Amino acid sequence: MSLIRDIRAREILDSRGKPTIEVAVYTNNNSRGIASVPSGISTGTHEAKELRDKGKRYHGLGVRKAVSIVETIIKPLLCGIDPSRQREIDSIMIEKDGFKDKHKLGANTLLAISLACARAAAADGGKELYLYLSTFPQLTRRSMVLPRPYFNVINGGKHASSALAIQECMIVPNYSSCRENLRASSEIYHALQKLIHTKYGSTGVGDEGGFAPPLKRTEDALQLLRAAILTAGYRGKVDLALDCAASSFYKQKNYHLERRKMNAQKLLDFYLHLIQKYNIISIEDPFHEEDFTHYAELRRKTNIQIVGDDLTTTNLARIRKAIEAKSCTCLLLKPNQIGTLTEALDAAQLAFDNGWKVMVSHRSGETNDAFIADLAVALGCGQIKAGAPCRGERLAKYNRLLEIEEMKE
Repeated sequence: MSLIRDIRAREILDSRGKPTIEVAVYTNNNSRGIASVPSGISTGTHEAKELRDKGKRYHGLGVRKAVSIVETIIKPLLCGIDPSRQREIDSIMIEKDGFKDKHKLGANTLLAISLACARAAAADGGKELYLYLSTFPQLTRRSMVLPRPYFNVINGGKHASSALAIQECMIVPNYSSCRENLRASSEIYHALQKLIHTKYGSTGVGDEGGFAPPLKRTEDALQLLRAAILTAGYRGKVDLALDCAASSFYKQKNYHLERRKMNAQKLLDFYLHLIQKYNIISIEDPFHEEDFTHYAELRRKTNIQIVGDDLTTTNLARIRKAIEAKSCTCLLLKPNQIGTLTEALDAAQLAFDNGWKVMVSHRSGETNDAFIADLAVALGCGQIKAGAPCRGERLAKYNRLLEIEEMKE
């Protein structure tokens, strides 16, 4: 029988050079599972809370407290438990924290342990992680498929220093294989780089590897994407999508973007124009995080995918509210928004049970951990968002999908 023998933690740096936590779980069978957690900068109010040290180290963002909690509080509770008993493990940690937002022990602390336990159990069973996850009760009735990636190739909002309010302008290749989707995205990305260099001179990138040219208008970004797709030879084979992160430009009951102040109705009309002109297939967080009503109105007036992120925060109560309001057609699944693997899977199951799609997502502050790639395959959700086809922490996810694709062939 496999039992947890030891749990260790350390402070590492994420893709923005800020601290995060990495946890290693060891079993009595000499297996090991390691996991590290990402951190978002564009965060929903209802997300579970990270634990940070405060003080002077790393401008208050250190995670030594989280490391100490793993080794002095959580480790004694979990040693001797079979790491495959995921719900029990997660429930023990949730109960020990005692708060819905997990601010006492930290969602970052709990998630690192939760994911590391899953990896340790998979290693003990000699299974690839995606195959192990597919045996979870929430997933046993679902077919494993490789997800279609959404590549964020122009960064705006809080992910960049430009005046572009819309946070992510994405390309979505529509090939049946991951290798062809990744090839298309790479070729378009480099065509885009040349176009931006010719027009603006600078080809700096934002947090998620996408370019951050000095744009102010959403249409300028979308026209650049169209031009790059044509230049790379992918006309008709690549779709466009947006993550608006509208809460970031919502102030005093109005939306401030493109040197204009819009109320919700004017913003809705703005989106309808973009959808029709540029054949947008998916829009994430089109309104601020409490506006369930206008999400629903946009959903009624279009047949595209409406994705909830800041609105739903991988939280069962928020998802239920969005379901009742008919606000979305897709859940953005971010495990670190809720703090444990079990709760993330329960959120995905609730979405599936109510006819929604699910898109597994990275965060802007990432690590090289590719857990979400395996999770997306195990879920059979068909969609993943992990940034641009650039930078190691983003490519770790996409390259893992290539590896899984080879295994499944």
